[in-house]
Amino acid sequence: MLTIRSSTEARPKAVLASLFLLTLFIYGTSSFADGIVIDKIYHPYVQPLEQEFEWRLVAQDQQDGLADDIQFHRLAYGRSINDRWFAEVYLLAAKNADQSLTIEAYEIETKWQLTEQGEFWADWGLVFELEKEAHEDSWELATGLISEKEWGRWSGTANLFVGKEWGSDINNEWESKLNLQLRYRYSRGLEPALEFYSGEDTKGVGPTLLGQIAFGKGSVRRLKWELGVIIGIDGKSPDHTLRTLLELEF
Repeated sequence: MLTIRSSTEARPKAVLASLFLLTLFIYGTSSFADGIVIDKIYHPYVQPLEQEFEWRLVAQDQQDGLADDIQFHRLAYGRSINDRWFAEVYLLAAKNADQSLTIEAYEIETKWQLTEQGEFWADWGLVFELEKEAHEDSWELATGLISEKEWGRWSGTANLFVGKEWGSDINNEWESKLNLQLRYRYSRGLEPALEFYSGEDTKGVGPTLLGQIAFGKGSVRRLKWELGVIIGIDGKSPDHTLRTLLELEF
């Protein structure tokens, strides 16, 4: 039997397709400027009544003569506002070979789950980020389009970010980045994945392991962890990047 969808049913797909194409267009015509390309892969889902503490580490081994090796740390607290919105505040710090850990920036982030899981051919969400450098007049506002598709035990996730930097201590410019993840849901405690990252100064690919540990049977508290090694694939990218995430949800 042939089913014809109404205009109200078709409209969400048209809007999401337009957002996707627009982001791809912007990505192709702008470049990633000063931000960190290799980092967390975002998923479009929001759990109501959830709170979390999160710590992320990105340690980059740069190619000789390009830049100093450096570590980036993010510490955050977040909570869901309702079943569609999640808000988080970040403290960003950095450390290189010849200085101690210093606070570099502050960030506010919100995630909006656009569709119900399984409602369309893929699940969709948006991320909004506002970052302020701690010691400079430098700001950045970014928007990320999140898409995730499942095939049995496999999941494919795409993050397309576009941002604008401004302030008296930075060049006013646009930036963009593309992050991809192919994940196999072997078990709740172990999910191997392959990730790809692309920006103007970074192109890398490598394996990642993900998992979660529940605190007691039926407990809402759980610890999510991620560990990945991303290898640079061109002459400008860091040789190796270690990315780690610990997320306590309750």
